[in-house]
Amino acid sequence: MNTSVTNATTAAAPTQEAVKDDARGDRIFGWAVTFAAAFVMLLLLAVAAAMAWGGHLAFQTFGLRFLVNGEWDAVGKQFGAMVPIMGTLISSAIAMLIAVPVSFGIAFYLTEIAPTWLRGPVSTAVELLAGIPSIIYGMWGLFVFVPFMSEHVLPWLNDKVGSLPVVGPLFEGPPLGIGMLTAGIVLAIMVIPFISSIMRDVFRTVPSSLKESSYALGATTWEVVWHVVLPYCRSAVVGGIFLGLGRALGETMAVTFVLGNSHQLSWSLLMPGNSIAATIANEFTEADSDIYLSSLIALGLILFVVTFIVLAVARLMLANLRRKEGAA
Repeated sequence: MNTSVTNATTAAAPTQEAVKDDARGDRIFGWAVTFAAAFVMLLLLAVAAAMAWGGHLAFQTFGLRFLVNGEWDAVGKQFGAMVPIMGTLISSAIAMLIAVPVSFGIAFYLTEIAPTWLRGPVSTAVELLAGIPSIIYGMWGLFVFVPFMSEHVLPWLNDKVGSLPVVGPLFEGPPLGIGMLTAGIVLAIMVIPFISSIMRDVFRTVPSSLKESSYALGATTWEVVWHVVLPYCRSAVVGGIFLGLGRALGETMAVTFVLGNSHQLSWSLLMPGNSIAATIANEFTEADSDIYLSSLIALGLILFVVTFIVLAVARLMLANLRRKEGAA
């Protein structure tokens, strides 16, 4: 009996050579995943360095005035990034003001109110909308949404809201259809499926026992979502919102079709404007001088920095939320 146990133990014990092979495999695997992680950082630094080198002529020529100058004159070789920067930030802000509450409503309906037989088809429709290329949204915006805005929405805004004392200047101007407001709404329509899909998925992670306990105490559906569901997954919700903002900041084709591509600075949301991504896409092939090309690459560097700052702020907010949740 003792002999058979000893033989079995000897047979099951790994040999010294097998232990060395396992250790070698672990080291190779560790090097491979370390290289994969380092590749991301190298790629990030390489992109930033390439754009900084390409745009250094513009910063050397114009200095920091490049960031605050609203002039964009390709003939006179005078370039300033203020109009594209303002267009990018304003159109993205309009998009998020519309997209966040609508996305929350969609996720709220799909997880708490919609009948079971309807949740599957609506969720599939939302996911299909999230996968549609942005150029499709741009073409739809130009051929369908712009005429609707110019005939029905913008004239009403100009007549009814444009005369108000404080917000009036934001809604004054001819009803062209294209402009900052139209671009912001099209951007919102494009990011709504993306944000609502993330919110729906994180709402589903809330344990049903938590919600059932709240319902047992007499809470309404809204109170359960506001006081139980959102606090439980608010870090993931905030992360999804910032991912949608990052996508809106860098969007090109959906904005190019409906923004108007004008370098004239205007405070009216009804007037045409421009964005960083749209400027680069429209004018890159027309750059006929080194300073013109360098100014476009400098715009790309600015967009890279703005997006990096937004996502970094999102990471800090998520870390802060997790720290507070841990403290609670």
